[in-house]
Amino acid sequence: MRIAAKPLVRYPWYLRPFFWKQRRKYGAVLDSALLWGRAPRLFLGVATLYGMIDRRSSPIEPALRSLLTVRVSQINHCPFCVDINSATLMKRGVSVVKVQALDRWRESDLYSPREKAALDYAEAMTRSDRSVDDALMAHLKQHFDDDAIVELTGLVAFQNLSSKFNSALDVAPQGFCRLDLEQPAQQGALQA
Repeated sequence: MRIAAKPLVRYPWYLRPFFWKQRRKYGAVLDSALLWGRAPRLFLGVATLYGMIDRRSSPIEPALRSLLTVRVSQINHCPFCVDINSATLMKRGVSVVKVQALDRWRESDLYSPREKAALDYAEAMTRSDRSVDDALMAHLKQHFDDDAIVELTGLVAFQNLSSKFNSALDVAPQGFCRLDLEQPAQQGALQA
């Protein structure tokens, strides 16, 4: 990492429950969280926002949320995010084959029309050489209502924040997903 984490005892006491929960869930404190923790108020804001986005009552199903976070992470060249989000995606029942084909989703029959519409939207939001236009929005509205589009937009925007933060600070993967997804994903991001 380009900035070192502090020893755990040097973080504010109110962040330690978050670290404890991560250790329990992932087996380790996330390096990314240790960096966000250097700015405790930002950490709390990011953690709260993530909790609101990745909740059970979201109109975007969990597997699709994870599919989008992996794709945005691939485009933003964030190996840490690809690692942790791919592991979550597979825990949410998505096959290894589908995860490995994500950088080629446009040519694949593995993805539903709803997933393809969401992936196209996520790429348009993420890539600097694209933008969201009226045609794309009309296509998206064939699969999502307005409330779901707002949620989808928030999710993609959050993942752009997270993956760009981690990529800029060179946060390495922590070994959550044993698949090699970064190299093909980068090639696919350049082709998409």
